[in-house]
Amino acid sequence: MTATSACQWALTTRGPDETQALGRLLGEAAEPDSLVLLTGELGAGKTCFSQGVAAGLGVQEQVTSPTFILAAEYQGRLPLYHLDLYRIEAPEEAGDLDLDRFLGGRAVTLVEWADRAPGLWPDDHLTIVFSHRLGEERELVISAEGPRSCSLLQGLRRRWTSLP
Repeated sequence: MTATSACQWALTTRGPDETQALGRLLGEAAEPDSLVLLTGELGAGKTCFSQGVAAGLGVQEQVTSPTFILAAEYQGRLPLYHLDLYRIEAPEEAGDLDLDRFLGGRAVTLVEWADRAPGLWPDDHLTIVFSHRLGEERELVISAEGPRSCSLLQGLRRRWTSLP
């Protein structure tokens, strides 16, 4: 685990349970209007992490990647919008999706494959880049843009490092 700055953090999870546990901590700490952009190759842990966020928000439903429907909404402590832009082939296609309806307000919004829609996101957000490591290990590099997201990241890092 390596902290590189106040608003960036790199760490390695040792398997799906740890990836999901990190997501759960984020979901527990998330506030209304939290935006989390997830990027990384197929099978790198984006959906696993999203399931943890949902659990941390108290979502009771099974969370799966909304690849074919593009967006799913879940109810928990806060509403959760889970978007998947995998099928977007060009950034201009993302502009046609009316993404603004999923941003702002009381909800937490997770966007898998967010890199397929560059430049469309509000200034205050977390970006998490997932990479395969050895076996089931995953490297996550979490960057925060904006004061609210930086505060959320700092709190997440404190909670994670204080776990036994």
